[in-house]
Amino acid sequence: MTLHESIRRAQIGGPQPNADGSATLVFCFPADDPTFAGHFPTRPVLPGVFQLEMARSAAETVLQCPLALREITKAKFLRPIIPTETIRVELKLAEKADTIQLRALFSVTGRPAGEAIMQLARIS
Repeated sequence: MTLHESIRRAQIGGPQPNADGSATLVFCFPADDPTFAGHFPTRPVLPGVFQLEMARSAAETVLQCPLALREITKAKFLRPIIPTETIRVELKLAEKADTIQLRALFSVTGRPAGEAIMQLARIS
């Protein structure tokens, strides 16, 4: 299973538009997802690269177009995310010229789990 397939299968809700213009998507990775293989054997956690790709992929879902990553401006992981936890990803998107700025806030059980800010571009 690829990274993208794992993320698609883990999406269990959304995108849900919010009153402030943001959108929320919900994910849950099962314990047997290959995402956790070897990361780490005695205490599996969701790799940071998966969290970043979840945000980019979620932006594609919201905007309904393919997006390329240009730059990761900020990536802050506040707590480990373990198998079967429900992850809320709140996206705020702003488009300027040919760049889309994405701010993703990750939370688990209402508590902050991470934040990412990225610069994306539409793929023609």
